[in-house]
Amino acid sequence: MLDSDKLSKIYHLEMHTPQALQRKPAPAGFEAVRVSPPEADFNRRMYESVGAPWQWTDRLRWSSDAWERYVNRAALETWRGQLHGQTAGYFELERQDEGSVEIVYFGLLPEFVGQRLGGPLLTLAVEQAWSLAGTRRVWLHTCTEDHPSALANYLGRGFQAFAIEHA
Repeated sequence: MLDSDKLSKIYHLEMHTPQALQRKPAPAGFEAVRVSPPEADFNRRMYESVGAPWQWTDRLRWSSDAWERYVNRAALETWRGQLHGQTAGYFELERQDEGSVEIVYFGLLPEFVGQRLGGPLLTLAVEQAWSLAGTRRVWLHTCTEDHPSALANYLGRGFQAFAIEHA
């Protein structure tokens, strides 16, 4: 028999108004810059580097063509988090049906973890999501396999759980 407390949990979180965002100010020299035009190699490198400590594996076998198709969709935007011009992390925003915007992937490069940049980067991601025309909901998911502070960061920025799954 499995102990459900030891199973991984997936948290589905959402925000329904821009006013719900609890901002974490960015330190001097920290900003988000849109990757435009899209760069499949950037998304691939960030997915691999940011996700390695957290066992992101879904896209590791994608071909170069699959990455090109993914990043060159009109619904997707990729943003680079930069500290004094150096890439510190990234996030992907995907416009979906009925005004939803998903923060598909979000995170910091390992060398920037622990520098208190997660809250500011998430603030920038949520602000960008709300700035897209027609946004009525911003959502994401995280799990117990992600950074130990991930869920607290999302909740601290104003997201609320709408579903929890055991994986």
